[in-house]
Parts: sequence; C-alpha cells; structure tokens
Amino acid sequence: MASKSASTPAAPAPPAFEAALAQLESLVTRLESGDLPLDEALRTFEQGVRLTRECQGALAAAQQKVQQLLQRGDGVVIEDIDATATLETTPSE
Repeated sequence: MASKSASTPAAPAPPAFEAALAQLESLVTRLESGDLPLDEALRTFEQGVRLTRECQGALAAAQQKVQQLLQRGDGVVIEDIDATATLETTPSE
C-alpha cells in the first residue's frame, strides 16, 4: 500500500509573478472598459488588489535575494536602487 505524502499543502501556491502580472493586466483592462456591473467591478478590483500585493511581495523577495547574493562578495556595499533612475548604456567599442 502506498503511503500518502506528509507535506500536503494547506492552500494552493500563489501564481508565479509573471502569471499574476498578466492576470492583473487583464483585470485592469476589464475595469477600464467600464462595462462591468458595480458588484462585479468591486470583486474584480478586490482581486486586483490581492494580485498587486502578491506581485509586490514577489518583487520584495527578489530584491532581498539579490541583496543577499551581493553581500556574499568580499566587502560589497549594497546601494539602494532608485526605481526612477534610467539605465545608461555605453556604446560598444
């Protein structure tokens, strides 16, 4: 007789960041159309808020992991990333 796995998840895992972001974009499109009844628009908005929080959490976790990886180097100084900064590129020689 096969035994059951001891690690049964209590709740489904949250969607991957990319899937959550795509779903959020879809919800925004539906809300912006203005065709939803009020109750459905409110439910859609609530779902969007949940997805936004999940995405923010995933981004925060990724940022923390990057900082931890950078701290493993010898004498690496971690600088805060300015979200409004633009990337500067240099022409290749």
